[in-house]
Amino acid sequence: MTSLSASLVRGALSSPFKRAGRPDATLPQDRPTRPAAPVAPGPLAAYRKICGFTEPGPLPLTYPHVLAFPLTMRLMAGRAFPLPVLGLVHTWIEITPHRAVQPAEPLELAVYADELTPHRRGTEVTMVTRARVHGELVWESRSGYLSRHATTDAAASPRAAVVPDAVGELPAVAEWRLPGDLGRRYGAVSGDRNPIHLHPLTARLFGFPRAIAHGMWTVARCLAEAGEAAAIRSVRAEFRAPVLLPGTVTYAADPAGDSFALRGAEGRTHLVGTVTRKA
Repeated sequence: MTSLSASLVRGALSSPFKRAGRPDATLPQDRPTRPAAPVAPGPLAAYRKICGFTEPGPLPLTYPHVLAFPLTMRLMAGRAFPLPVLGLVHTWIEITPHRAVQPAEPLELAVYADELTPHRRGTEVTMVTRARVHGELVWESRSGYLSRHATTDAAASPRAAVVPDAVGELPAVAEWRLPGDLGRRYGAVSGDRNPIHLHPLTARLFGFPRAIAHGMWTVARCLAEAGEAAAIRSVRAEFRAPVLLPGTVTYAADPAGDSFALRGAEGRTHLVGTVTRKA
């Protein structure tokens, strides 16, 4: 946690000196790694609780992303990373679990920045995370993070939607009331203390009327509600609109569990996703 806190401070100090959208921007070639080690049971239990994972056993599908977050922050906070880390918004994630991972297994983690993409609202970076056990690739993810800034490229657009527009027709399954301190509580568990998630005042500095929920909490909560992680071959989720805290959201899914969504007041869609299952 000390190294993560140092990365957050370094990122905050360097952000004012970085300008997103430079045509000559390049990504660092570093690949920070975490040496192989089993998962600490205390933090894992806290993560399961706040995200709604009630079953013991293998790691939740989203947990390697959390374990690797300090590495991601170290890379993003570095001098060579072209985007300001403060205010970065998680826009999408793709997770591929190659097999179930047990907490006692020695998990080695590595992250790297893959590409920069023009976005109609700024510049998006794709970050890759990979987890190995004794050299075997057991889990990997790709994530998009948006640095918002003025742009004249009207043709640029977000990553293609991962589910059809008919997502609004998915039947409601559960309703969740989210407290105002959810961002702070999840931040304490995950280490992601981006100011847009912590307090209304710090969120307003980046254009949000109130603090917003972490995208990774929303997708984890949806997967916890869906269950049957052992049958999942891949997950794709797109964060379409921020979830303001406090607030009430509705989890919706098709009967087969292949598509899901998180909707807010007046049917506003916050998250959409698809699940590919093993044959």
